[in-house]
Amino acid sequence: MELGLDGRVALVTGGARGIGAAISLELARQGCSIAIVDISPAEAANDLANRIGEHGGKSVILQSDVSDFSQAEKCVESVLNDLGSLDIMVCNAGINRDGVIWKMTEEVWDEVLDINLKGCFNFCSAAAKVFREQGHGKIVNVASINGLRGKFGQSNYSASKGGIIALTKAVAAELGRYDVNVNAIAPGMVMTDMATDLPQEFLDQAIDESVLDRVAAPEDIAHLVAFLCSEFARHITGEVIKIDGGQYI
Repeated sequence: MELGLDGRVALVTGGARGIGAAISLELARQGCSIAIVDISPAEAANDLANRIGEHGGKSVILQSDVSDFSQAEKCVESVLNDLGSLDIMVCNAGINRDGVIWKMTEEVWDEVLDINLKGCFNFCSAAAKVFREQGHGKIVNVASINGLRGKFGQSNYSASKGGIIALTKAVAAELGRYDVNVNAIAPGMVMTDMATDLPQEFLDQAIDESVLDRVAAPEDIAHLVAFLCSEFARHITGEVIKIDGGQYI
């Protein structure tokens, strides 16, 4: 399906691997130039940039710590300078550091909230300044069904993703008058490197919860993100869309 994204410029945080890489590739296939923002080793980002190039797409790589407010603003400034504009912001970067609340350290709590929630705020803030001025833009924030329901052993992760959901609704209310759509997606289990590091019982539980008897592939998430970035979704804002194979039911 052609989504009419030719010539748009998209910035994707955590864009070099997993869900972020799938989103970057799908947006490139739809005609976007991509700014890949990631803190991971350059090899993964370079491999992705080469794959984007194979589809005839243009990309830039920006190594950045999303939890740093000033770095977010510098990334957006670099995109404007290098790619000429910014139309789409996808806040995908995230980590998990699981543990029950009585064993969780302050350091682990802070690390997850800083990257997942503060990182989302940092890049939403930087994009909002541009989108407000130009009078259009799309923001998609990657949350989680565990931000809606909570999850045993994931108080920090659940809190960070729940915060993203609330942040999304607030920013949608603030930017709506400037014709900016702001939405969140809430995946269930997705088969990424992060998922493969989880205990097998977590994966088995996710499959048991799913009415489709499977977990998502990163591409399943990317297709929804691309749709939300298109004009087909121009009247959708402030929403949280679950994409979980029925895990939440």
